Amino acid sequence: MKLSEIAQFIGAEFSGEDREITSMNTLSDASQTELSFVANVKYVKEISSSNAAAIICDSSTKDKVPSTAVALLVEFPYWQMASLTAKFAPPLEDISSPQAIIGDASIVSDKAEIARGAIVGKNCNIMAGVYIGSNAIIGDNTTLYPNVVVYRDCRVGSRCVIHAGTVIGSDGFGFASDKNGIHKKIYHIGNVVIEDDVEIGSNSSIDRAVFGTTLIKQGARLDNLIHVAHNCEIGEYSVIAGQTGLAGSSKLGRSSVFGAQSGVAGHLEIAPFNTFAARTGVTKSIKESGKVFAGFPFMDHRAWLKIQGKLARLIK
Repeated sequence: MKLSEIAQFIGAEFSGEDREITSMNTLSDASQTELSFVANVKYVKEISSSNAAAIICDSSTKDKVPSTAVALLVEFPYWQMASLTAKFAPPLEDISSPQAIIGDASIVSDKAEIARGAIVGKNCNIMAGVYIGSNAIIGDNTTLYPNVVVYRDCRVGSRCVIHAGTVIGSDGFGFASDKNGIHKKIYHIGNVVIEDDVEIGSNSSIDRAVFGTTLIKQGARLDNLIHVAHNCEIGEYSVIAGQTGLAGSSKLGRSSVFGAQSGVAGHLEIAPFNTFAARTGVTKSIKESGKVFAGFPFMDHRAWLKIQGKLARLIK
C-alpha cells in the first residue's frame, strides 16, 4: 500500500514523502519498506534506532520518530495498528501459486490436503486429515500424524515428528480494545518456524507471530497439550511437559526443562539450562543458568521444599 493510502485508512495526519509499504513489523525488525508502531512506553527507546519507513505514533512519541521515517500521528496507535493488520494479512489460500511439490518417496494419504505453493520434502509420511497450507514447507523425513494442521507460510524442518491434532500457525490471542471495551482483531501476519529434529505431542497449539516468527529450535521436545503463544522462542533441546503454557514473546534458552502445567508470563527471557518443577509459574526474566525452580511465583527449588515442609508441620 502507498503510505498516503495507509494514512487515509487510519485517519492519520500525514506529511512528507509518499512511499510504497510492503508489510508491517516491530520497531527493531522493520526494514526501510515496512511500517511499525509504538503503543507502549517501554518500547520508546527503540524508536530512534528503527529503520521503519513509517511509524504509527501519538503526540507523546511523535518527536522521537527519526528523520528517516514518516510519523503517522493518531490518538490510539494500538487500535489503528490492529485495523491495519487486516490490510496486510495474506489470503487464506494462495490460488495463484503453483501446484504443491511432493518429494521423492514421500507417502501422502488420499485424505490429506496440500494447498497450492506448499512443498513437502523427501521420505515424508503425511497421514489422513493433515492440512498443509499455501507456501508452507515440510522438510525431509518428517512425519505428520492424522489431523495435523500446518497453516500457510509456516516451516517444519527435517526429521520432525508432529503428533495427531496439533495445530501449527494459528493466530495468537491478540486484539486491541477501546475505551468502551470493544475488541478489534490483530491479524497475525508472521509465521512459525520449527527447526530440525523436533517432536511435538498431540493436540498442541503453536501460534504464528504477529510480525516475524514464532521459533522452536533444533532438537526440542514438546509433550501433548502444550500452548506456545505468538512470537515465542524455544531454545535448542528444550524439554516441555504436558499442559504447559508460554505467553506471547517469551524466550527460553537452550536446554530449558519445564515440568507439567508450568507457565511463563509474556515478554520474559530465561537463561539456558534452567529446570522448572511441575506447576512452576515464571513471572520475571531469569539471567542465571543451571538453576532449579518451583512454586508460584517461582523460587529456588530447595527454598520451596522447605516452605512446603513448614506448612505441613503447621497443620499437624
